[in-house]
Amino acid sequence: MSKEFVESIIENKKNSLNESIEILHSFCPYRVCPLGAHVDHQLGLVTGFALDIGTTFDFFSTDDGEIEVYSENFDGDAFGNINDEFERQYTWVDYLFGAIKTLKKTYSITKGIKGILKGDILGGGLSSSASVILTYLKAFANVNGIKLTSPELINLAIDEERNYIGVNVGKLDQSCEVYCKKNHLLYLDTKTDSTKLIPIPENMPDFEIAVIFSGVERKLAGSAYNTRVDECKAASYALKDFAHLEYGKFADSYLRDVPLGIYQQYKKQLPHTWAKRAEHFYGENERVKKGIRAFQNGNLTEFGKIIFESGRSSIEKYETGSNELKALHEILEKTEGVYGGRFSGAGFNGCAMAIINPEFRDSIKETVRSEYLSKFPDLSNKFSIVFCKTADGVGL
Repeated sequence: MSKEFVESIIENKKNSLNESIEILHSFCPYRVCPLGAHVDHQLGLVTGFALDIGTTFDFFSTDDGEIEVYSENFDGDAFGNINDEFERQYTWVDYLFGAIKTLKKTYSITKGIKGILKGDILGGGLSSSASVILTYLKAFANVNGIKLTSPELINLAIDEERNYIGVNVGKLDQSCEVYCKKNHLLYLDTKTDSTKLIPIPENMPDFEIAVIFSGVERKLAGSAYNTRVDECKAASYALKDFAHLEYGKFADSYLRDVPLGIYQQYKKQLPHTWAKRAEHFYGENERVKKGIRAFQNGNLTEFGKIIFESGRSSIEKYETGSNELKALHEILEKTEGVYGGRFSGAGFNGCAMAIINPEFRDSIKETVRSEYLSKFPDLSNKFSIVFCKTADGVGL
């Protein structure tokens, strides 16, 4: 087949023999994390909104296990069979093949897929990788009659990202893109996996979510992301030792295991870098609690202020943020109509996000664009701003 032929099948809902086939449509949203930055991999507290932009997949099943998937965003194609031994290509096809390998660890897969994938990609920081992975996992599970619970779907996506893609992610991205609900803020405890969907209060002013792409692409695999995770784990391991707590295996040690009082007692004994990572973790957990209270009370001004504090801690304590993202943060802090903003994602290039007053949408777009491009004029053709609303999690 060809991309055009697969598209024609999807368009006409008929195959070349004029036999009716079932065309399925899947959408998985991107996400932003207003509060709870860089703590999910340490089993911290997080919040999230799913966005009305994301990954769309139109596809149909194949009884012979054949795979033929095309991307609207990237060159190349994904050909193969579910029985193949897939090798990493370090391209977009890895997310598809990784989904198959991850599912086959537990389930019998007999049917393949042919389809077209399209993403509203803005350059990183919105968890587009998790969105793509969840889309593929849900699609293959569906055509093969596999009933996945939400926790199973999340854990499979995490398994693929950690063990096939090679990024030591936490639970934030996948959980947001599965559990989130339109007009609700998701609150998640990544240690207990308990979730709460907090409805937007009636007394809260209207808001939208601005997503600002810095113009610089981001990649987590091979970046300092994994180093930050190790620094947090090292801090937790050392604090347990100082306090004569049972510390077990390094891989299973998290800052959430260490009470705040233990950190406060022994933080001066930590190496300076590890202490800063821990300071961000404990501070961010408190910001999440304060932010939830502000949101429930409909106090968008206070909620936004806490988001700005989170962004500042990410820069100063967690030490993430490219020059471009730091500049965006400073611009957002002084732009009228912006309640609060911070990096979206890990802060290694990519996007920033902001909670904004829709009445100032045009002036925000003009102010942020002009001030940012005055500092980085070479990015004028890549820089972009989109305004989003909240959305439901992944669905077929």
